[in-house]
Amino acid sequence: MPTIGALNETPLHDALKRSLAPAGAAFEVPVAGFVIDAVHDGLLIEVQTRGVGKLRRKLRRLLAEHPVRLVLPVTVEKWIVKLGEPPTRRRSPKRGHPADVARELVGITDLLDHPGLELELALIQEEEWREHRAGVAWRRRGWVTVDRRLVAVLERRRWRGHAGLLALLPEALADPFGTAELAARSGMSRSTAQKLTYCLRAGACLDVVGKSGNAVQYARRPRDRPSLGAPPAAATDTSSR
Repeated sequence: MPTIGALNETPLHDALKRSLAPAGAAFEVPVAGFVIDAVHDGLLIEVQTRGVGKLRRKLRRLLAEHPVRLVLPVTVEKWIVKLGEPPTRRRSPKRGHPADVARELVGITDLLDHPGLELELALIQEEEWREHRAGVAWRRRGWVTVDRRLVAVLERRRWRGHAGLLALLPEALADPFGTAELAARSGMSRSTAQKLTYCLRAGACLDVVGKSGNAVQYARRPRDRPSLGAPPAAATDTSSR
């Protein structure tokens, strides 16, 4: 039987927490009135597939007394599975970018520099299962998403604070730069570039140094440029559904 915290859990979330938690971790542990995805040696591990802003109250409460690792998956490759007769499977032409993590972090920028918070980016492959339902989802001709499944964890990166996000800026990007230039040089979308620069400005990692036409220009603040470090090799094993 599932625990209370797992009653509404998706297969993707369950697979991620079990793949990314350290060996020996306990799952669905009650802490301070919340149910934590995994706990290992006092470290609270939360996996959030979407809507990180909803975690603000929970994170504030937990960080007051515990170290927390927030795991954020980004789908860089996706397969579309249509549950028809027969079922079909094809690779989606859309690809994610590591910087897409900024789309979630904009909701908790005030917490990113908390000394007790560690962030982990997990780059994954997933399947999106779709089922045909007449009369709905007309843009997709009746095909609606009914499930998401983990195929593999391709890469993991950990860091602390806003400054770690500087590693998502391409090395060849010179100061000053705008979000259009950032998107063009990195392969991320313009929307993602805007959210990444928002996060970096919130963490005092970028300065606004002027405009080029109507486009705001940014420059990095002088500091050692950190990296998004990978976890130890023993912790990078992938998972299949």
